Amino acid sequence: MNRPAPVEISYENMRFLITHNPTNATLNKFTEELKKYGVTTLVRVCDATYDKAPVEKEGIHVLGTCTSCTCFD
Repeated sequence: MNRPAPVEISYENMRFLITHNPTNATLNKFTEELKKYGVTTLVRVCDATYDKAPVEKEGIHVLGTCTSCTCFD
């Protein structure tokens, strides 16, 4: 399945990378993409679709434990 390319947004001294939600099957490629952009913290805003341990093993902090995609309502 083709996924949309990540979109980087910069605001003052902050950078945000908007991406698709990976699965365990696509997690290695996803993690490599995060490292390419220099991601140090990943914030989940929807239900988890993957195990966060491999991402954290690469030195990327994973935050967010949403139980539904309406966490900002």
